[in-house]
Amino acid sequence: MTTTRGLRDAEDPITMLTAYDAPTAAIVDEAGIDVVLVGDSMGNAALGYDSTLPVTFDEVASRTAAVARATEEALVVADMPFLSFGVDEAESVRNAGRLLKEANADAVKIESGPHTVSTTRRMTEVGIPVMAHLGLTPQHVNRLGGYTRQGTEQEAAEEIIELAGDHADAGAFALVLEHVPANLAGAVTEALEIPTIGIGAGSDCDGQVLVINDAVGLGEWSPPFARQFGDVRGEMVDAVEAYREAVTSGEFPAEEHSHVEEDLDDLY
Repeated sequence: MTTTRGLRDAEDPITMLTAYDAPTAAIVDEAGIDVVLVGDSMGNAALGYDSTLPVTFDEVASRTAAVARATEEALVVADMPFLSFGVDEAESVRNAGRLLKEANADAVKIESGPHTVSTTRRMTEVGIPVMAHLGLTPQHVNRLGGYTRQGTEQEAAEEIIELAGDHADAGAFALVLEHVPANLAGAVTEALEIPTIGIGAGSDCDGQVLVINDAVGLGEWSPPFARQFGDVRGEMVDAVEAYREAVTSGEFPAEEHSHVEEDLDDLY
């Protein structure tokens, strides 16, 4: 079973994918993925929201529990949704603890900044493993002005490096770097003893993460830094159309899909 310490000691690149339900989590786990992230990306990928901001704590908790029930080997990391942390430290720690205690997550992920260093430290002090997240942080989309690449200027890049070190010192066991220049991600990776996991951050990170919809080709659109490794959407469209045609033509259900009970012959 993958552990937070095991990630730090891993020789091969770390693999991480999102999952929001038990069937998907089981597939991801059986494929040997190291970390299953129950991301607040469920807002866009599974719940029909326009962003991650409307995702509630209860939605994350429910889906984390479903993923945990279907996962045997992978580390299950639950995303802390918008306003479930960062407002009051005690409430932040309590919410994170509930994801471990009630939803069976192994760790939590926090979209990080200067304001989350002390929260990360406090969570780790009470036994809650924390994965930090820097670069593009979608919960801050309104402040950032869109889903744009971060750390492209010297001052911003230096701030990310400093914050990465602060969160590592505070006890974070890993760091997600999203949509930053590859050379910045490489510099952060070189500076830290904890592993970095990139998404749109180049190949020098210690691992990679993608949203499951992007990886398997389920969505109608995927970001430019993602790669589709399948065409699940196309397969589903073909299957649903074939089902509709089989029903309307009378081909389905066929005799082999039905059961006749002889003792009921006198019903009509």
